[in-house]
Amino acid sequence: MSDPGILERIVAGKAVEVAALRAVRADLSRAADDAPAPRRALQALSRSGNVGVIAEVKRRSPGAGDIDTGLDPVELAAEYEEGGALAISVLTDSRWFGGSLDDLIEVRAGGGVAVLRKDFVIDAVQVVEARAAGADLVLLIVRILDPVLLRDLRAMIHDMGMTALVEAHDEWEVEAALEAGALLLGVNNRDLSVFRTDLAVTERLAKYVPGEVLLVSESGIASAADVARVAAAGADAVLVGEALVRSGDRCGMVAAMAGVRRTGARG
Repeated sequence: MSDPGILERIVAGKAVEVAALRAVRADLSRAADDAPAPRRALQALSRSGNVGVIAEVKRRSPGAGDIDTGLDPVELAAEYEEGGALAISVLTDSRWFGGSLDDLIEVRAGGGVAVLRKDFVIDAVQVVEARAAGADLVLLIVRILDPVLLRDLRAMIHDMGMTALVEAHDEWEVEAALEAGALLLGVNNRDLSVFRTDLAVTERLAKYVPGEVLLVSESGIASAADVARVAAAGADAVLVGEALVRSGDRCGMVAAMAGVRRTGARG
């Protein structure tokens, strides 16, 4: 699929959602205070000599269309965790990805690993909402945030005890992520403007990521060989969605990917 305007439409829809959320921010803040303490994904990844697998609960996407609209998020996450997933990513956007915060709440309650809220976060109230739902990590996309807001949201996520996965797609965005203080930096191999995917994006950008920052290669990962390819470039972890959801052996596929050794190489 190639639609240059899709990202703008997604973000415009988020602005409408944010306006509604602001009316209940006080309730969300109370729920966030009462939520279970965040699980620490960074420490688990730092201690591992293998590539960490962040396995995704994903029903559909603008690029792939329907993937598995009838999936049970808790059962799927359990298969991922059995295979050795370091964390579970949950798409919480409903219009474009068929997800919900209820999916995240159920996955977090039913499993034992960290859970990432994957959505298009453009406002602080969404961070509060994520913590209220039990999220341990929150995705921030550099492309849709100005540098000051990116920095502030990253700091807010950290202050709430969660981890920000700050996502970049080009050299400028990597620089912006690092300037915002990213400790977990995702390189999205998919261009969100046109939904075209190329693993060479990770290979090109890895050298710009300092060794003390953990690097996640996102999108386009379909096999253990793909994991080995981005690991050779210096990726510490991978975020995998569509290939796992479509797999007939999700647990086995996660295990194969999680069996790939990290190289520590950058550039």
